[in-house]
Amino acid sequence: MEILLQQIINGLVLGSMYALIALGYTMVYGIIQLINFAHGEVLMLGALTSWTIIGMMTKAMPGTPGWLILIFAFLIAATVCSVLNFTIEKVAYRPLRNSPRLAPLITAIGMSILLQTLAMIIFEPTYKSYPNLIGNEPINVAGAVITLTQIFILGITAMCLAVLYYVVNKTNLGRAMRATAENPRVAALMGVKPDMVISATFIIGAILAAIAGVMWATNYGTVHHAMGFLPGLKAFTAAVLGGIGNLAGAVVGGIFLGLVESIGAGYLGALTGGVLGSHYVDILAFTVLIIVLTLRPSGLLGERVADRA
Repeated sequence: MEILLQQIINGLVLGSMYALIALGYTMVYGIIQLINFAHGEVLMLGALTSWTIIGMMTKAMPGTPGWLILIFAFLIAATVCSVLNFTIEKVAYRPLRNSPRLAPLITAIGMSILLQTLAMIIFEPTYKSYPNLIGNEPINVAGAVITLTQIFILGITAMCLAVLYYVVNKTNLGRAMRATAENPRVAALMGVKPDMVISATFIIGAILAAIAGVMWATNYGTVHHAMGFLPGLKAFTAAVLGGIGNLAGAVVGGIFLGLVESIGAGYLGALTGGVLGSHYVDILAFTVLIIVLTLRPSGLLGERVADRA
């Protein structure tokens, strides 16, 4: 029972990070039907930016509380990622908005490779140790262990989801986003500025990716130029699993995928004496995706993409 509880805790932590990244994918797709494959690289640059800021502040201001350094690194990383995503949308995606869907898709893949290469040049292609400024003191919960870092990740995720829910459902920007997703031409006639709304969506997605990147680095303790590829791919999988374009589906898909990976890895490792486990968890995750989409092609909660024909 302790093993199951431990894997559930680990799965919730992993799934919460997947959910934050998946929200960026699903928000953009819901509005302009674009899969932004550079989203994982935005996460990576957020993590590397925060690593740089933490290193600079630790040297320049010794004795500064870790939580204050982390908050400052969060803010700088979110700002850098927002500017980057805004620029990507304006330069790479906006000119192709009325093109066949294959053109922006290829552009997104190219942008992903470009950002990864630039990060490799700027930050060097080495694994870098990421300091844990929160603490890994273990807390016993019914035989399982949860750390302060994991509690922090779960708390930040819950707060981000609550803020996003409020923005989308209770603010003028949220109403404009929903109107643009439904029909951008009609929304423009009603006074909405679709270009501004789309840019705001990219910025919100970038902030969530930056937060997820800092949490990912804090949880696993390393950063490198290619770290965004696999989390980005898994988060896209989670978005599809929950129902692409569906915000609640992205959250459900992310948590579900995290639980499947964690519980699957734990029990596969235990049953096979370590022969199977974390190295094979990707196979398990995508197998579950295939099974779910075979039985329910629109995802667990269904797609929410307007028919603009």
